[in-house]
Amino acid sequence: MTFNSTSDAFELLESLNASERLLKHAKLVLEVAQILLEGLDEMQVTVSHNVVKLGAVLHDVGKTAHPEELDFPGDEHEVMGKQLLLGNGIDEQIAEISVSHAKWDESTPLEALCVALADKLWKGKRVVSLEKLMIDRCFRELDVDNYWDVFIQLDTFFEEIAADGETRLKRSL
Repeated sequence: MTFNSTSDAFELLESLNASERLLKHAKLVLEVAQILLEGLDEMQVTVSHNVVKLGAVLHDVGKTAHPEELDFPGDEHEVMGKQLLLGNGIDEQIAEISVSHAKWDESTPLEALCVALADKLWKGKRVVSLEKLMIDRCFRELDVDNYWDVFIQLDTFFEEIAADGETRLKRSL
């Protein structure tokens, strides 16, 4: 299977017997990832749309093997997701998002930070440490003088996305 689109990614999820709940989650995270991409484009931040979109759809693929983690906390789906993706011919950068969507740091690629952020913001959750990493990375990418302008722009943007979290949560049921 060739993976060039989100349709391909959803086909993979379906071939792995993803539950309806997991498919809805992937759609909601993708929806928020696309909103993030539009905002980053407006700011002229360079980011691979394809990696972010595919990562958004596939970040929880490991939950096809660990469905209990749809209802209860757990991290076994992360490494399993990476293995499943690599085993299905998915690029390493996208496969790594299965792990980095839950464990990020300064070395995490911008695309993976976008997916991690979309995975939080879709339900209205704000995570200061993750948002700060994203703001810092965008500030460096933009090479502008005023950090606080970037901070305010992105913080406001994140708040606007999170504000619709309750509506998206209702759609996830």
